[in-house]
Amino acid sequence: MPPSSNELGQPIGEALPDWSPAAFPKVPLMQGRFCDLELIDAARHAEQLFGAFAEDTDGRMWTYMANGPFETEAEVRGWLETAETLGDQVYYAVVDKATGRAVGIATYLRIQPQHGVVEVGAISYAPCLQKTPAATEAMYLMMRQVFEVWGYRRYEWKCDDLNAASKRAAERLGFSYDGLFRQAIIYKGRNRDTAWYSILDKDWPRIKAALEAWLDPANFDEAGTQKRRLEDLRTS
Repeated sequence: MPPSSNELGQPIGEALPDWSPAAFPKVPLMQGRFCDLELIDAARHAEQLFGAFAEDTDGRMWTYMANGPFETEAEVRGWLETAETLGDQVYYAVVDKATGRAVGIATYLRIQPQHGVVEVGAISYAPCLQKTPAATEAMYLMMRQVFEVWGYRRYEWKCDDLNAASKRAAERLGFSYDGLFRQAIIYKGRNRDTAWYSILDKDWPRIKAALEAWLDPANFDEAGTQKRRLEDLRTS
């Protein structure tokens, strides 16, 4: 939509007379078919997550993360205990329905209810969760809650520009590339150029339809192999 103009003839953004701030993105539980998202609880999840993370024997999953790798369960517990106290970040454990155990973490960050903007980040998936239907469903559950329950306008994904896997994941899920913030932060003693992606509320119906079609049991054969790719469902 082209910008409107004020009484001086200057271009200004679209008026939002019906806008009201979004809700804070915190709920005890989000339930899916393959996984549940539980509000992080160090006492409950630390042992399970440490065991799942230990599958990553070479520490590959932590290369582009601010935290990790973790040598002991106590280190994971300390991380989660800190996460529980943060007022501006909301951590969720991804719990595998089949085993009832936590196998990953995903987090709402940079929460700005007044603007209707929130970021998903600190996504830490153990090897057993990576590239599974549960991994995709966890992202779907978080998106659905943001747009349909809490009323956000913009959902963000950010990653190190060198993190090719994260950028592919964002694009597969339907995020659009917004640009590159050069020398954005320093972490683990090194520079990060940050790639920004987003989904807007107007994009959500199309992205939701593709995600639900991909997650449908009919999209998997008896061996659990997908019949149609998520990217193809989004463009069909």
